[in-house]
Amino acid sequence: MLMPITNRFTHQLARQLRTDQTPAERVLWSVLRNRKFMDLKFRRQHPIGPYIVDFFCPRQKLINEIDGASHPD
Repeated sequence: MLMPITNRFTHQLARQLRTDQTPAERVLWSVLRNRKFMDLKFRRQHPIGPYIVDFFCPRQKLINEIDGASHPD
């Protein structure tokens, strides 16, 4: 989830979010991991400035945010 946070907690929170994936993130990560998708390298729960993005591809400068069970409406 894209969320503003202070720099002090960015990496700690990103690490926790990697552990506590939503079901939607788990499914997409199974497709993106290990360069399975178009031989592109993706990072998950990656800090960028004061935000943590769900998936990030540095080569394409692509950010993918997944809304799943955490956003029921």
